[in-house]
Amino acid sequence: MENLLSIVSHFRLVGHVQSIEPLGSGLINDTYRVRTTESYPDYVLQRINRTVFQDVDLLQRNIEAVTRHIRRKLEAGGETDIDRRVLRFWPAEDGRTYWEDGKDAWRVSTFIPRALTRETVNPDNSYYAGLAFGHFQAQLADLSDTLGETIPDFHNMEFRLRQLREAVAADAAGRVKEVTYYLDEIERRAEEMCKAEQLHREGQLPKRVCHCDTKVNNMLFDAESGEVLCVIDLDTVMPSFVFSDYGDFLRSAANTGLEDDQNLDHVGFNMEIFKAFTRGYLASASIFLLPVETENLPYAAALFPYMQCVRFLTDYLNGDAYYKIQYPEHNWVRTKAQFKLLQSVEAHIPEMHSFIGNLLTK
Repeated sequence: MENLLSIVSHFRLVGHVQSIEPLGSGLINDTYRVRTTESYPDYVLQRINRTVFQDVDLLQRNIEAVTRHIRRKLEAGGETDIDRRVLRFWPAEDGRTYWEDGKDAWRVSTFIPRALTRETVNPDNSYYAGLAFGHFQAQLADLSDTLGETIPDFHNMEFRLRQLREAVAADAAGRVKEVTYYLDEIERRAEEMCKAEQLHREGQLPKRVCHCDTKVNNMLFDAESGEVLCVIDLDTVMPSFVFSDYGDFLRSAANTGLEDDQNLDHVGFNMEIFKAFTRGYLASASIFLLPVETENLPYAAALFPYMQCVRFLTDYLNGDAYYKIQYPEHNWVRTKAQFKLLQSVEAHIPEMHSFIGNLLTK
């Protein structure tokens, strides 16, 4: 507590700090709620994970640009509850929105009251997720600031395939012989799955400002009305294809099984979640999306289980150096589960095209 109080003292906050306590259960950053006297706001104190986010200055500049742009749009639209509709980060004593203690980097934002997150995924929540993340992209479609990549090549499929091929060549754990079927299936789809990068090089597909971590618990809901207040967890906001926000949500939310399900009969693609998310997403994002983006949304739904299959298999071949595992074959089990999800998505692609086409013609 003493150390945390010392850290908070380096920020230009209002109100007297009464207590600091852990908040949430995030996997990346350590988060605390800073309680103040009754007439002042509470705050959220976070230690930024420098292993994941190595350029903290770039990270915070991205977040500042995004929140500033959204705040201006809310002000122009006459919004009266702005501090619950967009995150606000507070300056440290040197004017930056983070402070370094010699080892760690810290930041403080305003705690949004009367709000909650949801963990369960169902069609209702998926619709609101689509609406919120589509609206988030739409708000930032005209952002003039140039953002950097907080995690370089995060959703670059060509890069992920290069990593896999290097792992195959090295065969560090001596596992290549047992995975040849999956390697062949991955290579058979490689050209199609790298379509986004190719379309971008041809000047047909733009990069947008994307959230890049579209989970249902990365939104805040109003505790009374249930409406979405704002999108949170902005660390991965960076330039990407719209497929990042669309496909990555469906990869986790529409999977009928677990990411590491050992029973592949449990794994499949839930079309009800797909339809709900897509209805919400297109309701808010279609105002700026190009035809090449909407036409390839089913491709995006397939891309992300494919990409995650490649990443798990790469780590398995490298001897499990990146992902935490609970048993020796964990990454191998994950690989097979993601590939089964991919196959299920592929079986539904004609139905997805038909559904999206009907939505866009209404």
